[in-house]
Amino acid sequence: MRLAFMGTPDFAVPALTELVGQGHEIAAVYSQPPRPKGRGLETEPTPVAKAAAHFGIPVRTPLTLKNAEAQAQFAALDLDAAIVVAYGLLLPKPILDAPKFGCFNLHGSLLPRWRGAAPIQRAIMAGDADTGVMVMRMEEGLDTGPVLMAERTPIGRKTYRDLHDELARLGADLMARAMSAVALGQASETPQPEAGVTYAKKILKEEARIDWAKPARELDCLIRGLSPFPGAWCELKGERLKVLFADPVDGKGVPGEALDDHLTIACGAGALAIRALQRPGKSAMAAEDMLRGYAVPKGTMLS
Repeated sequence: MRLAFMGTPDFAVPALTELVGQGHEIAAVYSQPPRPKGRGLETEPTPVAKAAAHFGIPVRTPLTLKNAEAQAQFAALDLDAAIVVAYGLLLPKPILDAPKFGCFNLHGSLLPRWRGAAPIQRAIMAGDADTGVMVMRMEEGLDTGPVLMAERTPIGRKTYRDLHDELARLGADLMARAMSAVALGQASETPQPEAGVTYAKKILKEEARIDWAKPARELDCLIRGLSPFPGAWCELKGERLKVLFADPVDGKGVPGEALDDHLTIACGAGALAIRALQRPGKSAMAAEDMLRGYAVPKGTMLS
């Protein structure tokens, strides 16, 4: 089919690559404009824009799709369908209606649970047993459209990075299969149930601070859901310490107290054995490696 691909971050790149590999004609890629990055604040194309350049696909980076000019340019592509994967712009009705078969979104949750901006993080942070990816037909509502296909996977002890990468791979294959079904006229669509709707709001900075008064199981979910970015954090000896992975263990003490010399920290219920972390200006490392040159003796308080 003749497609437009609309996406921005790393999560979307496998889907674009798979659709190109399946032989679909990608008439244009839409992505967010380059934005300042790093200490030098130099602009850099998005991961999807870089992938499109590799494939020789023209890239468009409009600031909005709400004006008549952008809508006319999109309609002029004469598309069979548009594929949307973590694009970052709302698609108004003229855009949704322009392709012959419509617009299809790859979403990183088991809808209607976790509609919205941060479904992967929220599923982990909430302690969900499993999650998945779904291909849905886009409507004007927020992630409300009927579902074409889905894949489910257990969350287990996965971090945000682990689950993000797994869902990106699963989603790429799922989108390719869904588009093959659409092309053959064999796609079936199932309306989302009205029960079970939840919303995955953007992660707020204040959510990332670890409150040691909370149960270890809850903090474990928070840490994994924010690892490696933005990273759950606490203060140790006056500096901010990102905790990237920790295991819930038995233990009892004042919340935030080191129960041994190996970074086992008391929580409101149980304790967390910190396994991976990051100090300011340093690379991520195993806790045992940090402790070789930076002792945290029993009784030290983390806040």
